[in-house]
Amino acid sequence: MSALTPATPDFAEITRLIEAARQRAYQAVNTALIDLYWQVGAYLSGKIKAAEWGEGVVEQLAQHLASTQPGLKGFTRANLFRMRQFYEAYQAQEKVAPLVRQLPWTHNLIILSRSKRPEEREFYLNMAAQEKWSKRELERQFDTALFERVVLNPAKVSPLVTQIHPDAASVFKDSYLVEFLDLPAAHLESELQRGLLAQLRQFLLELGRDFCFVGSEYPLQVGQQDFALDLLFFHRGLNCLVAIELKTTRFSPEHLGQLNFYLEALDRDHKKPHENPAIGLLLCASKDDEVVEYALSRSLSPALVAQYQTQLPDKKLLQAKLHEFYLANLGEEGAA
Repeated sequence: MSALTPATPDFAEITRLIEAARQRAYQAVNTALIDLYWQVGAYLSGKIKAAEWGEGVVEQLAQHLASTQPGLKGFTRANLFRMRQFYEAYQAQEKVAPLVRQLPWTHNLIILSRSKRPEEREFYLNMAAQEKWSKRELERQFDTALFERVVLNPAKVSPLVTQIHPDAASVFKDSYLVEFLDLPAAHLESELQRGLLAQLRQFLLELGRDFCFVGSEYPLQVGQQDFALDLLFFHRGLNCLVAIELKTTRFSPEHLGQLNFYLEALDRDHKKPHENPAIGLLLCASKDDEVVEYALSRSLSPALVAQYQTQLPDKKLLQAKLHEFYLANLGEEGAA
């Protein structure tokens, strides 16, 4: 009789500890670097404002550092001026100081250079820290005019969503960009669904970090009939299932009836005891916001209506609309 093969030891916990330590070390180094850049920026700002140094001295400083510390990187003339700009942009904003230290310098530079107003900088600092965006993903969010879209078109939710999930409005969007699918102008619902599944990682990034994929064509049995939900996710922050129904047509109020039915089935037969009631997201090709508002106002289910866009929006047009919005709502100072 052959001897029993010993079980392979479980090293997962050690691996997890190593990765956690690496992440802490990286964050500590990054925080120290951002602190250094902040202090250098503050020093340069003070000297130049007090007219003790002219801007030409910054060039001399860059040359001095290059010659005396040849291994030192990141202290070119251009980067020294960015440190000064970085400090001056945030010195009076106590709320954002912890956020800038959570992000790499490249992320801070992207946000600093591409934002048009202080509240836009704060928005992207918050989102980048929360969603752990890569440099590429952060740039994509600017390309998709996320800030403008969120301000101009907040998520459309039913009253019950706000009642059950007070934070839901900040989790969902009014429109989702799926330009990465390369869909033709005329496409079928099945093509949209297959595309989202094929590019699931990209779609999860667009939805948000706390969304977890559960399944597609998710089976729901009610009575003697079988139904299939297009896409099912779980949101960790809201602690609930999120049902997504896809429509490649314009939103119609009767679409909500089907979604509400699926939410009832999820809550009765699939929701865990510790979970909150499920939320439904109807993702349509287009919608009339007034029709959506009427349809959702009497809805007895926690539902949302959003649209998907297969092409990047016209950012200049959105920026012009945002400027008008600030003029109308915040006055000249807020629109500057």
